[in-house]
Amino acid sequence: MGHAALADFSRFGKSFQEGLTQLILQDRPFADQICEVLDINYFELKYLQVFVEKIIKYKDKYNVHPSLKTMTTILRTELEDYNDATQKQVRDYFARIYAEEETDGAEYIKSTALDFCRKQNLKGAMIKCVPLLEEASFDEIATIINDSLNLGLDNDFGHDYLADFEVRFQIKTRNAVSTGWDEIDDICKGGLGRGELGVVIAPTGAGKSMALTHLGAHAVYMGKTVVHYTLELAEESIGNRYDSCLTGTPLGNLISFKEMIYEKVQDVKGKLIIKEYATKSASVKTLQNHLQKLSQRDIKADMIIVDYGDLLRPALSHKERRHDLQSIYEDLRCMAQENKCPVWTASQTNRSGLNAEVITMEAISEAFSKCFVADFVFSLSRTIEDKNNNTGRVFVAKNRFGPDGVVYPIFMDPSRVKIKVLPSTGETPAEIAANTAKEQAELLKEKYKQFRNEQKG
Repeated sequence: MGHAALADFSRFGKSFQEGLTQLILQDRPFADQICEVLDINYFELKYLQVFVEKIIKYKDKYNVHPSLKTMTTILRTELEDYNDATQKQVRDYFARIYAEEETDGAEYIKSTALDFCRKQNLKGAMIKCVPLLEEASFDEIATIINDSLNLGLDNDFGHDYLADFEVRFQIKTRNAVSTGWDEIDDICKGGLGRGELGVVIAPTGAGKSMALTHLGAHAVYMGKTVVHYTLELAEESIGNRYDSCLTGTPLGNLISFKEMIYEKVQDVKGKLIIKEYATKSASVKTLQNHLQKLSQRDIKADMIIVDYGDLLRPALSHKERRHDLQSIYEDLRCMAQENKCPVWTASQTNRSGLNAEVITMEAISEAFSKCFVADFVFSLSRTIEDKNNNTGRVFVAKNRFGPDGVVYPIFMDPSRVKIKVLPSTGETPAEIAANTAKEQAELLKEKYKQFRNEQKG
């Protein structure tokens, strides 16, 4: 890159870049910090690129900062790969700074070095995005630009075991948001906390969206701000489910009781934003961009619901679907941590979960590992008989905060989008399956006996 390019960043021109290079050589603590974010291509003069590259390579190889004497040796013996003009520029520059004990404007350079790196990084990012514009790869563009803007030094040096002794004994606040089910709240210490990921697993038609709506509606009722992303149903359909859940009005009667519903929802303390994306059209980055837009309007999510995770598009595609899914769920947990709020989503089961009395983790569709990153996982199990009776079971498959492997009977009212969790009977999934099989066998015997009697008659 020639001298003409320096006009773009005039305050970061030749003198600044020469001073920065000098500081990298002379000030080891500063060099250790800035080299974490520095790319040699940020320097727009070839001789400075070569000079800094030699310093960094030596540090990486020997884990020690080169001295002036060492640099003299390096520049005498390791420049043969460059043309004569570049070699001369490198050596002339080193000769100029060799005898200088301090760098002119050192404090200014230190205070603005990160800004220089960010601007140069952003410029490179913008160039990288040009061909992506033609491909309409807007999510990828957003990722590149956001990563560039977030370039910075990590000032967190970690936990000092002795100096930070008291910190370990301070009570940590999870700011848990209640699920609305007392039984579930009891075993996960109040609900799902900030930065945590919860997953509902169930087969098609078992009530995944219903459970997510219940979780969102309870949070809104408690005064929380909920952002509900739907990738399957329309925004209005999800809104109607919230109408029913919050007011107890059957879904089939919403229009008839519109005025009453409107009056009731005025008493809702929280805020609800419902955003629709077409299936597989949005990635977690897409959701993050939308959350940023909301924050610009002073709307900060207390809970995020993604209905549901399997329908998202991975940020980067993999050869195998299970790797796509794993990366999606990892990104969802990152989203929870970055936004400092709980994220609830759902996952599809495989065929083994279609008519199972109790669905366990093994029934998760395609990628068992996608729930490894989750903090809390529960399944919804509903056999054909359960659906006829509006019953079912919740199985706590994973719980970072307390016991798991617990089964709770549930009552479901799909017409009002209501789920009631009942106290556990203490039965294991195996015991429930065995009892159900025994009941089915007894029922078959009774039906066969009835059939024989009818035949005799």
